[in-house]
Amino acid sequence: MKARSVVIAIMGLLLATITATHAQRDDWEALNQEVVKLYGTGQYDRAVVVAQKALEVAEKRFGAEHANVYTSLNNLAALYRFQGKYAQAELLYKRALAMVQKTLGPNHAMVAESLNNLAELYRDQGQYAQAEPLYKRSLAIRQKALGLDHPDVAVTINNLALLYYLQGHYAQAEPLYMRSLAIRENALGLDHPDVATVQGDLAVLYRKMGRDKEAETLEQQVARIRAIRR
Repeated sequence: MKARSVVIAIMGLLLATITATHAQRDDWEALNQEVVKLYGTGQYDRAVVVAQKALEVAEKRFGAEHANVYTSLNNLAALYRFQGKYAQAELLYKRALAMVQKTLGPNHAMVAESLNNLAELYRDQGQYAQAEPLYKRSLAIRQKALGLDHPDVAVTINNLALLYYLQGHYAQAEPLYMRSLAIRENALGLDHPDVATVQGDLAVLYRKMGRDKEAETLEQQVARIRAIRR
C-alpha cells in the first residue's frame, strides 16, 4: 500500500511538472500571438511592450539559449527596426545571431536567417558595405544547407539584388533577379505571388535601365498573376 502511494505521488509530481511546463509555453505563446496581433493593427508601441515581456518570459522559463528566446529576440528587433530604432534592433539581432551560431553551428539554416535579418537592418540605414558580406554569407549557407533551388535561397538572392539596385549597380542586380525568378517559378509555379514580386522588382530595374519594352512585358505578367489571385 505504501509503495502504491509513492507511485501515485510520483505520478502526481510528474503531472504537475508537465502541466506547469505547458502553462509556461502557453503563456509565452499567448504573448507572442498578441505581439503579432498588435503589429497587424498598427499598435507598434504596445507591441514593443508585449514583445519585451515575451522575451523576459522566454528567458526566465526556457533558458537563455532556447528557440523561443531566439524568436522573441527577432520579433522585438523587427519592431525596433520598423520604428527606426536601429541601435536597439542591432543589439538584439546580433545576440540572436551569436545564439544560433553557438547552439547550432556556423552553417545552420537559422544562422543564414539571422545574417539576413542583420543585413536587412544595415540596408535600411544605407550601410551597404556592411550588409553585402552578410547577404553573401547567408546565401552560401542556405545554398549548402537547403540546396541551390530552395525558395529561401531565392529570398537571399533577391535581397542581394535589391542591395545592388539601391547602389545603382544594375548590371550586378539583373542576373540575381533573373536567378531568383527562375528558382521561384520552378519551385512555386508560374502563377505564385512570390513570382510576381520578383517580376515587379525586375521590371523596376529595367525601367531604370531604359529597357521599357522588357519592363512592360513583366508588368503585364504581374498584372495577370494578381488578377488570378483576386
